[in-house]
Amino acid sequence: MTRIREALGEATRTLKAAGIEAAALEARLLMAHACGTTREDLIMNDGGELAGDARDRLEAFIAQRIRGEPIAYLTGTREFYGRSFRVTPDVLIPRPDSETLIDAALAAFPDRDAALTILDLGVGSGALLLTALCAFRNATGLGIDRSIAALAVARGNADALGLSARVRFACGDWMAALAAPFDLVLANPPYIEDRAIAGLARDVRDFEPRVALDGGGDGLAAYRAIAPRLGDHLDPDGLAIFECGADQPQALKGIFAAEGLLVAGPINDLSGRPRSVVAASVANKPFLTLKKTLGV
Repeated sequence: MTRIREALGEATRTLKAAGIEAAALEARLLMAHACGTTREDLIMNDGGELAGDARDRLEAFIAQRIRGEPIAYLTGTREFYGRSFRVTPDVLIPRPDSETLIDAALAAFPDRDAALTILDLGVGSGALLLTALCAFRNATGLGIDRSIAALAVARGNADALGLSARVRFACGDWMAALAAPFDLVLANPPYIEDRAIAGLARDVRDFEPRVALDGGGDGLAAYRAIAPRLGDHLDPDGLAIFECGADQPQALKGIFAAEGLLVAGPINDLSGRPRSVVAASVANKPFLTLKKTLGV
Protein backbone atom coordinates (compact mmCIF):
# COMPACT_ATOMS: atom_id res chain seq x y z
CA MET A 1 0.00 0.00 0.00
CA THR A 2 1.34 3.40 -1.00
CA ARG A 3 0.30 6.53 0.85
CA ILE A 4 -0.32 9.72 -1.08
CA ARG A 5 2.40 11.58 0.85
CA GLU A 6 4.92 8.85 0.04
CA ALA A 7 4.07 8.97 -3.66
CA LEU A 8 4.29 12.77 -3.59
CA GLY A 9 7.74 12.60 -2.05
CA GLU A 10 8.90 10.11 -4.66
CA ALA A 11 7.43 12.17 -7.50
CA THR A 12 9.07 15.34 -6.16
CA ARG A 13 12.47 13.69 -5.96
CA THR A 14 12.13 12.30 -9.48
CA LEU A 15 11.19 15.66 -10.94
CA LYS A 16 13.92 17.45 -9.01
CA ALA A 17 16.53 14.98 -10.23
CA ALA A 18 15.37 15.72 -13.79
CA GLY A 19 16.03 19.43 -13.28
CA ILE A 20 12.44 20.59 -12.76
CA GLU A 21 12.76 23.73 -10.63
CA ALA A 22 9.26 23.75 -9.09
CA ALA A 23 9.36 20.00 -8.47
CA ALA A 24 7.21 19.97 -5.31
CA LEU A 25 4.49 22.15 -6.83
CA GLU A 26 4.41 20.20 -10.07
CA ALA A 27 4.29 16.89 -8.21
CA ARG A 28 1.18 18.09 -6.36
CA LEU A 29 -0.44 19.34 -9.57
CA LEU A 30 0.18 16.06 -11.33
CA MET A 31 -0.92 14.03 -8.31
CA ALA A 32 -4.17 16.00 -8.05
CA HIS A 33 -4.82 15.48 -11.75
CA ALA A 34 -4.04 11.76 -11.50
CA CYS A 35 -6.43 11.42 -8.55
CA GLY A 36 -9.13 13.61 -10.08
CA THR A 37 -9.09 15.99 -7.11
CA THR A 38 -7.63 19.33 -6.06
CA ARG A 39 -4.34 20.27 -4.45
CA GLU A 40 -6.28 21.43 -1.40
CA ASP A 41 -7.94 18.04 -0.99
CA LEU A 42 -4.54 16.35 -1.33
CA ILE A 43 -3.19 18.42 1.54
CA MET A 44 -6.13 17.35 3.69
CA ASN A 45 -5.85 13.69 2.75
CA ASP A 46 -2.16 13.07 2.07
CA GLY A 47 -2.15 10.21 4.57
CA GLY A 48 -4.67 8.32 2.50
CA GLU A 49 -3.95 5.41 0.22
CA LEU A 50 -3.11 6.05 -3.42
CA ALA A 51 -5.22 3.86 -5.67
CA GLY A 52 -3.37 1.73 -8.19
CA ASP A 53 -4.91 3.35 -11.26
CA ALA A 54 -4.08 6.81 -9.92
CA ARG A 55 -0.49 5.73 -9.30
CA ASP A 56 -0.25 4.45 -12.87
CA ARG A 57 -1.53 7.78 -14.19
CA LEU A 58 0.87 9.70 -11.98
CA GLU A 59 3.84 7.66 -13.19
CA ALA A 60 2.82 8.29 -16.80
CA PHE A 61 2.51 12.05 -16.15
CA ILE A 62 5.91 12.14 -14.45
CA ALA A 63 7.51 10.35 -17.39
CA GLN A 64 5.93 12.79 -19.85
CA ARG A 65 7.01 15.78 -17.79
CA ILE A 66 10.58 14.55 -17.63
CA ARG A 67 10.56 14.30 -21.43
CA GLY A 68 9.71 18.01 -21.47
CA GLU A 69 5.96 18.08 -22.02
CA PRO A 70 4.53 21.22 -20.40
CA ILE A 71 2.55 20.59 -17.25
CA ALA A 72 -0.34 22.65 -18.62
CA TYR A 73 -0.77 20.14 -21.44
CA LEU A 74 -0.62 17.24 -18.98
CA THR A 75 -3.27 18.66 -16.68
CA GLY A 76 -5.18 20.26 -19.55
CA THR A 77 -5.60 23.61 -17.78
CA ARG A 78 -3.80 26.88 -17.17
CA GLU A 79 -4.80 29.80 -14.98
CA PHE A 80 -4.95 33.24 -16.56
CA TYR A 81 -6.11 36.37 -14.77
CA GLY A 82 -7.63 34.29 -12.00
CA ARG A 83 -9.61 31.94 -14.25
CA SER A 84 -8.93 28.42 -15.41
CA PHE A 85 -8.66 27.83 -19.16
CA ARG A 86 -8.51 24.52 -20.95
CA VAL A 87 -5.39 24.16 -23.07
CA THR A 88 -4.20 21.52 -25.51
CA PRO A 89 -1.10 21.21 -27.70
CA ASP A 90 -3.13 23.02 -30.38
CA VAL A 91 -2.84 26.33 -28.51
CA LEU A 92 -0.12 28.42 -26.95
CA ILE A 93 -0.09 28.19 -23.16
CA PRO A 94 -1.23 31.52 -21.67
CA ARG A 95 1.53 33.34 -19.76
CA PRO A 96 1.23 35.73 -16.83
CA ASP A 97 3.06 38.41 -18.81
CA SER A 98 0.20 38.48 -21.31
CA GLU A 99 -2.05 39.66 -18.49
CA THR A 100 -0.48 43.09 -19.04
CA LEU A 101 -2.65 43.42 -22.16
CA ILE A 102 -5.74 43.02 -20.02
CA ASP A 103 -4.42 45.54 -17.49
CA ALA A 104 -3.86 48.01 -20.33
CA ALA A 105 -7.37 47.47 -21.69
CA LEU A 106 -8.89 48.05 -18.25
CA ALA A 107 -6.87 51.24 -17.87
CA ALA A 108 -7.96 52.53 -21.28
CA PHE A 109 -11.64 51.72 -20.81
CA PRO A 110 -12.55 52.32 -17.14
CA ASP A 111 -16.29 51.86 -17.72
CA ARG A 112 -16.90 48.15 -17.10
CA ASP A 113 -20.46 48.47 -18.44
CA ALA A 114 -19.34 49.80 -21.81
CA ALA A 115 -20.78 47.83 -24.74
CA LEU A 116 -17.41 47.37 -26.40
CA THR A 117 -16.78 45.33 -29.50
CA ILE A 118 -13.58 43.34 -29.01
CA LEU A 119 -11.45 41.55 -31.59
CA ASP A 120 -8.76 39.00 -30.72
CA LEU A 121 -6.35 38.21 -33.54
CA GLY A 122 -4.90 34.73 -33.14
CA VAL A 123 -7.32 33.84 -30.37
CA GLY A 124 -5.76 30.48 -29.42
CA SER A 125 -7.26 29.28 -26.13
CA GLY A 126 -9.36 32.43 -25.91
CA ALA A 127 -7.66 33.58 -22.72
CA LEU A 128 -7.28 37.22 -23.77
CA LEU A 129 -10.66 37.67 -25.42
CA LEU A 130 -12.69 35.79 -22.82
CA THR A 131 -10.96 37.53 -19.93
CA ALA A 132 -11.79 40.88 -21.52
CA LEU A 133 -15.42 39.83 -21.96
CA CYS A 134 -15.58 38.85 -18.30
CA ALA A 135 -14.26 42.28 -17.36
CA PHE A 136 -16.57 44.23 -19.67
CA ARG A 137 -20.01 42.90 -18.84
CA ASN A 138 -21.82 44.24 -21.91
CA ALA A 139 -19.08 43.66 -24.45
CA THR A 140 -19.22 41.31 -27.41
CA GLY A 141 -16.26 39.68 -29.07
CA LEU A 142 -14.87 38.01 -32.16
CA GLY A 143 -11.93 35.63 -32.04
CA ILE A 144 -9.97 34.93 -35.23
CA ASP A 145 -7.57 32.04 -35.70
CA ARG A 146 -6.42 30.05 -38.69
CA SER A 147 -6.36 26.83 -36.64
CA ILE A 148 -9.67 24.96 -36.51
CA ALA A 149 -8.39 22.97 -33.55
CA ALA A 150 -7.50 26.14 -31.63
CA LEU A 151 -10.95 27.57 -32.31
CA ALA A 152 -12.52 24.45 -30.82
CA VAL A 153 -10.52 24.99 -27.62
CA ALA A 154 -11.59 28.64 -27.47
CA ARG A 155 -15.24 27.74 -27.98
CA GLY A 156 -15.03 25.22 -25.18
CA ASN A 157 -13.58 27.83 -22.85
CA ALA A 158 -16.31 30.30 -23.82
CA ASP A 159 -18.94 27.68 -22.99
CA ALA A 160 -17.30 26.93 -19.64
CA LEU A 161 -17.30 30.62 -18.71
CA GLY A 162 -20.89 31.18 -19.82
CA LEU A 163 -19.86 33.59 -22.58
CA SER A 164 -21.10 31.81 -25.69
CA ALA A 165 -23.91 34.31 -26.27
CA ARG A 166 -21.47 37.22 -26.42
CA VAL A 167 -18.67 35.80 -28.54
CA ARG A 168 -18.14 34.49 -32.06
CA PHE A 169 -15.20 32.65 -33.52
CA ALA A 170 -14.06 32.48 -37.12
CA CYS A 171 -11.29 30.82 -39.06
CA GLY A 172 -9.22 33.39 -40.87
CA ASP A 173 -5.84 34.95 -41.53
CA TRP A 174 -5.45 38.00 -39.29
CA MET A 175 -7.69 40.84 -40.52
CA ALA A 176 -8.58 39.46 -43.95
CA ALA A 177 -12.31 39.63 -44.77
CA LEU A 178 -13.26 41.59 -41.64
CA ALA A 179 -15.87 44.29 -42.11
CA ALA A 180 -16.99 45.97 -38.88
CA PRO A 181 -14.83 48.33 -36.81
CA PHE A 182 -13.89 47.38 -33.25
CA ASP A 183 -13.43 49.33 -30.05
CA LEU A 184 -10.64 47.11 -28.77
CA VAL A 185 -8.25 44.86 -30.65
CA LEU A 186 -6.08 42.43 -28.69
CA ALA A 187 -3.32 40.32 -30.21
CA ASN A 188 -0.48 38.11 -29.10
CA PRO A 189 0.88 37.13 -32.52
CA PRO A 190 3.94 34.96 -33.11
CA TYR A 191 6.97 37.22 -32.64
CA ILE A 192 10.01 34.98 -32.17
CA GLU A 193 12.61 35.09 -34.93
CA ASP A 194 12.61 31.78 -36.77
CA ARG A 195 16.33 31.24 -36.21
CA ALA A 196 15.77 31.65 -32.45
CA ILE A 197 13.21 28.84 -32.19
CA ALA A 198 15.91 26.19 -31.76
CA GLY A 199 17.23 28.00 -28.70
CA LEU A 200 13.94 28.07 -26.83
CA ALA A 201 13.35 25.97 -23.73
CA ARG A 202 12.56 22.38 -24.65
CA ASP A 203 9.02 22.47 -23.30
CA VAL A 204 8.25 25.44 -25.56
CA ARG A 205 10.29 24.46 -28.62
CA ASP A 206 9.19 20.83 -28.83
CA PHE A 207 5.61 20.98 -27.62
CA GLU A 208 3.90 24.32 -28.19
CA PRO A 209 2.54 25.02 -31.69
CA ARG A 210 5.27 26.50 -33.86
CA VAL A 211 2.72 28.53 -35.80
CA ALA A 212 2.01 30.45 -32.58
CA LEU A 213 5.73 31.13 -31.98
CA ASP A 214 7.47 31.71 -35.31
CA GLY A 215 7.32 35.33 -36.41
CA GLY A 216 9.50 34.93 -39.49
CA GLY A 217 13.00 36.12 -40.16
CA ASP A 218 12.92 39.12 -37.83
CA GLY A 219 9.89 38.11 -35.78
CA LEU A 220 7.72 40.89 -37.21
CA ALA A 221 5.90 39.16 -40.09
CA ALA A 222 2.52 39.06 -38.35
CA TYR A 223 2.61 42.76 -37.47
CA ARG A 224 3.43 43.67 -41.05
CA ALA A 225 0.43 41.64 -42.22
CA ILE A 226 -1.91 43.27 -39.71
CA ALA A 227 -0.78 46.90 -39.85
CA PRO A 228 -2.11 47.92 -43.31
CA ARG A 229 -5.67 46.87 -42.38
CA LEU A 230 -5.70 47.88 -38.74
CA GLY A 231 -6.81 51.49 -39.17
CA ASP A 232 -9.80 50.41 -41.26
CA HIS A 233 -11.02 48.15 -38.47
CA LEU A 234 -10.55 50.45 -35.50
CA ASP A 235 -13.45 52.57 -34.31
CA PRO A 236 -12.49 56.27 -34.05
CA ASP A 237 -12.60 55.81 -30.28
CA GLY A 238 -10.88 52.43 -30.41
CA LEU A 239 -7.38 51.13 -29.86
CA ALA A 240 -5.30 48.03 -30.39
CA ILE A 241 -2.93 46.41 -27.92
CA PHE A 242 -0.21 44.10 -29.22
CA GLU A 243 2.12 41.84 -27.29
CA CYS A 244 5.68 41.78 -28.57
CA GLY A 245 9.23 40.80 -27.68
CA ALA A 246 11.29 42.96 -25.34
CA ASP A 247 13.49 44.25 -28.17
CA GLN A 248 10.66 44.90 -30.67
CA PRO A 249 8.65 47.96 -29.52
CA GLN A 250 10.60 50.48 -31.59
CA ALA A 251 10.29 48.37 -34.73
CA LEU A 252 6.55 47.97 -34.12
CA LYS A 253 6.13 51.70 -33.68
CA GLY A 254 7.73 52.18 -37.07
CA ILE A 255 5.53 49.55 -38.73
CA PHE A 256 2.28 51.03 -37.38
CA ALA A 257 3.33 54.66 -37.81
CA ALA A 258 4.05 53.96 -41.48
CA GLU A 259 0.34 53.14 -41.84
CA GLY A 260 -0.70 56.47 -40.31
CA LEU A 261 -1.43 55.10 -36.84
CA LEU A 262 -0.56 56.70 -33.53
CA VAL A 263 1.54 54.43 -31.34
CA ALA A 264 2.34 54.46 -27.62
CA GLY A 265 4.47 52.23 -25.46
CA PRO A 266 6.11 50.10 -24.56
CA ILE A 267 4.11 48.80 -21.62
CA ASN A 268 6.26 46.68 -19.32
CA ASP A 269 5.38 43.21 -18.11
CA LEU A 270 5.50 41.81 -14.57
CA SER A 271 9.29 41.60 -14.64
CA GLY A 272 9.71 45.13 -15.96
CA ARG A 273 10.53 44.12 -19.53
CA PRO A 274 8.87 45.81 -22.53
CA ARG A 275 5.90 43.63 -23.47
CA SER A 276 3.31 45.49 -25.54
CA VAL A 277 2.55 48.53 -27.66
CA VAL A 278 -0.70 50.38 -28.31
CA ALA A 279 -2.01 51.75 -31.59
CA ALA A 280 -4.94 54.02 -32.47
CA SER A 281 -6.12 55.75 -35.62
CA VAL A 282 -6.69 59.09 -33.85
CA ALA A 283 -5.74 60.64 -30.51
CA ASN A 284 -8.94 59.43 -28.85
CA LYS A 285 -9.89 59.31 -25.18
CA PRO A 286 -8.90 55.64 -24.52
CA PHE A 287 -5.53 56.19 -26.16
CA LEU A 288 -4.81 59.37 -24.21
CA THR A 289 -6.11 57.81 -20.98
CA LEU A 290 -3.77 54.87 -21.39
CA LYS A 291 -0.81 57.12 -22.14
CA LYS A 292 -1.50 59.18 -19.02
CA THR A 293 -2.35 56.29 -16.69
CA LEU A 294 0.57 54.04 -17.64
CA GLY A 295 3.00 56.77 -18.60
CA VAL A 296 3.62 55.37 -22.08
